[in-house]
Amino acid sequence: MSEAVIEKESRGGDASARSLAAWEIVSVAVSTLVGEWLVFSLGGGSNALLAFPVALVFVFMFLSHRARGEGLRELGLRLDNFARAARLLIIPTLLMSAACVGLGLYFGSIDFFKWYGGQSVFGVPALGLAWGLVQQYALQGFVNRRAQIVWGRGWRSSLVVALLFGGLHLPNPTLTLVTFGGGLVWARVYQRAPNLFALGLSHSLMTWVLISTVPAPWLYGLRVGYKFFT
Repeated sequence: MSEAVIEKESRGGDASARSLAAWEIVSVAVSTLVGEWLVFSLGGGSNALLAFPVALVFVFMFLSHRARGEGLRELGLRLDNFARAARLLIIPTLLMSAACVGLGLYFGSIDFFKWYGGQSVFGVPALGLAWGLVQQYALQGFVNRRAQIVWGRGWRSSLVVALLFGGLHLPNPTLTLVTFGGGLVWARVYQRAPNLFALGLSHSLMTWVLISTVPAPWLYGLRVGYKFFT
C-alpha cells in the first residue's frame, strides 16, 4: 500500500477501511498485552512461552501487509531516504541523549560499558540493533501506517502510536515515560521519511544511552507487564 493509498483511505470517507485498520491496531496491542501479562503469569515467568503470542502477532502483520499489497519499500525497509530520516532524527536523539547523560552525571551512574558480559540488552550490539529495528517495524511499519488510515497523517495518528508504545511498557514508570516520548518523535519522523533502518538505529542508540546513564533502580531491570512484579 503506497502513501497515496493511505491518504485516499484516510480522507476518502471509506469507513470500512478505517474500521479494519483500527481493528488491526487493537488486535496487535491486545495480543502483545496478553503475552506480557497473561501468558507470562500463567507460564510461571517463562520467557520461552512468550514466543507463541509474539509469533502470532508477526504472522498476522505479515498477512496484513500481503493482503494490502504493502512492499518493503512502503514499509520503510529502504536506503534512498536514510539520510533524510537521519537528519530529522539527529537533533531529538542528541537532545534526549544529553538529558540522560546529564542525569547520569548528577547521580554518578554513567557506565557506557555496562553491557559488557551480557548485563543488558546491549550485551551484543548487533542484537541490540536488530531488536530496535524489529520494534520500529511493528510500531511504525504496521501500527503507524494503520493509524494514518484511521486518523490521517499528523499529530493525532502519531499520538496514538506513542500512547500505544508507552502503554505496552506499563507499569514500569520510567520506561513508559521514555517510550512515550521516543514513540512520538519516531512516529513523526516516520511519517515524514519512512526509513526503518534510521529509526532502528536511533532506537538502539537511545536504549544503550538510557541503560548506560539512568540510575539502575529507576529502570527496574527493564521489566514490563507481569514481569515487573516478579
